[in-house]
Amino acid sequence: MVIELYDTTLRDGTQGEHINLSVQDKLLIAERLDEFGVDFIEGGWPSSNPKDEEFFLKAKKLDLKYARLTAFGSTARSLDNIEGDPNLVGLVRCEAPVLTIFGKTWKAHSVKSLGISDDENAELIRHSVRFLVESGREVFFDAEHFFDGWKDNAEFAERMIASAVDGGASRVVLCDTNGGSLPHEIAEIVKRVRQLVAVPVGIHAHNDGDLAVANSVEAVRAGATQVQGTMNGIGERCGNANLISIIPNLMLKLGEEFSHVKDLKALTSMSKFVFEILNLPSDTKAPFVGKSAFAHKGGIHVSAVMKESSLYEHIDPALVGNRQRVLVSELAGQSNIRYKAQELGISLPEKGEVFKNLVNHVKKLEHHGYQFDGAEASFELILRRELGQFKPYFEVLESKVVIQNGQEIKSVDQAVMKVVVGDETEQTVADGDGPVNALDKALRKALLHFYPDIRAIRLIDYKVRVLEEKSGTSAKVRVLIESSDGQNSWGTVGVSTNIIEASLQALGDSINYYLFYNQSKTGLNE
Repeated sequence: MVIELYDTTLRDGTQGEHINLSVQDKLLIAERLDEFGVDFIEGGWPSSNPKDEEFFLKAKKLDLKYARLTAFGSTARSLDNIEGDPNLVGLVRCEAPVLTIFGKTWKAHSVKSLGISDDENAELIRHSVRFLVESGREVFFDAEHFFDGWKDNAEFAERMIASAVDGGASRVVLCDTNGGSLPHEIAEIVKRVRQLVAVPVGIHAHNDGDLAVANSVEAVRAGATQVQGTMNGIGERCGNANLISIIPNLMLKLGEEFSHVKDLKALTSMSKFVFEILNLPSDTKAPFVGKSAFAHKGGIHVSAVMKESSLYEHIDPALVGNRQRVLVSELAGQSNIRYKAQELGISLPEKGEVFKNLVNHVKKLEHHGYQFDGAEASFELILRRELGQFKPYFEVLESKVVIQNGQEIKSVDQAVMKVVVGDETEQTVADGDGPVNALDKALRKALLHFYPDIRAIRLIDYKVRVLEEKSGTSAKVRVLIESSDGQNSWGTVGVSTNIIEASLQALGDSINYYLFYNQSKTGLNE
C-alpha cells in the first residue's frame, strides 16, 4: 500500500508558538519538501492573510518535481452565498491544484459555533466542496474534530463526511483536532469510516496527548492512506503529528511505501534544515534524527554496542542519515574510551594500564564538574596528551581582565594577556564587548604572531552552567564553547569558580585543537 505524504508545516505548523516564517522561508522549505519526496505541500490559507496570498503567487514559479501545492480554507459561511464566499473565491483565485477545506463534524460545534441545523451543515459542506470541484480542482475534506464528534454523535459525524464525498471530495481526512484520542480509538473509528466511504481516508493528528505519531501509525494500520503532519512536529499548542518520526516508523517498521520517498538518509538533514529556517535549535533528543538518538553513555551499553549495535539501537542510524555516538562521562568504562579512540583514529594498546588511567582521569575531571558530552575536542586533547601525542602550542603565563564602568565614565572591558610560545614571550592588551570577548581578543592577538592561521576561528556558541547553585556567587561554573573555522566545528570546556578562568580554559583548548589539526595536515605538529 502506497501512503500519501501531506505536509502542513507551512500552514498548520506556523500556528505554533515562537514559529514565524517569511514568504522566502516558506518557499525555501517548500523546495526542500519537494526534494525530499512529499506528495502534497499545504502552503497556507490564501484568503486569511496577505503573506499566504503572496506565497501562492510566488510558488507558481517553483519547479516542483514531486509535490503538488495545496491551499487550505473552510467551507462557506452561508448557503445563500456559496459562489461569492470570500474564502472559497480566494481558494480558487490562488490557483493551487489541490484545495483542502475543513468543515464541522462535531455536532456541538455545528450547533454552538455556527448555530445551524444538521441539514444546513451537511448542505454547507456538500455545496462548498462541489463549488471548488467545479472550478477544476481536486478537493480534500478535513473532517474537523471528527474523532471527538464521532464519539459524541457518530451518526452526525458520518453524515457530514458522506456529504463531502457526495460533493466530490477525493479524500476524507479525519482530524483529531484536540489531540485527545487514544490509538485504539483511532484504529476503531478509521476502520468504521473506511466501510462507509468509497474514497481514500487520511489522518490529521495533534499531539496534545503525546500520541500524534502513534495515532497516525495506527490510522495507517487501520487503512488510512494519507498522513498529514509537520516536520519536527511544530504546530499549535503541543504541535502536530511529527512526520520526521512517522515516516521511518512506517517505512522501516511496517514496510509501508511512499510515492517518492525512497531513501531515508536525507531525514536528519531535513529536520535540521527546517529548524535552521525557523531559527530554532535542533531537538537533540528527537527520535531517529536527534543528536542523542543513538548516543550511548553507560559503559555496559557501549561494550555491548561495540560487539553488536542492534543490542541497544532499534535501527541502524545510517538509515536515517544519523550516526552512532559514544559519550564520555563519569559513567564511562574502558569501552567508551576504546570506542572514542577508534572513532578519532587513535590507536590504543590492547592491554596495560592506559585504559584504567584514562578512565580514572576522566571520572576525576567529571567529578570536578567537567562535561565532555558537548566538548569532544577537549576530551580528544586529554586523550592525546595522556598518550604523548599532543603538547600545548602555548602557555598562558598571566591574564588580567579590567572591568570599568560608572555614571560619568565610559564602560570598558579590557584584557591583558602574557603567553609563551617556545622560547618567546608575547604580551598584549585588547578591549572587548564584555570580559570574555576581551579575553578572547587578547589571546588571539598574542598568538597571531606565531600562528596566523587562527584568524579563521570564530566563536559560534557560548554557554555557562552554574554547578553548585547553593554556593551562590562563589559556585563553580562550567563554560562550554563551540568554535568553527567555517568548515568544521568543535566543542571545548572549562571549569572553575572564576568564570573568566573557565572561559580561558575552553578558549585555550579551542585554539590548541585547531592548531593540532590544522598543522598536522602539513606535518608541522610534533
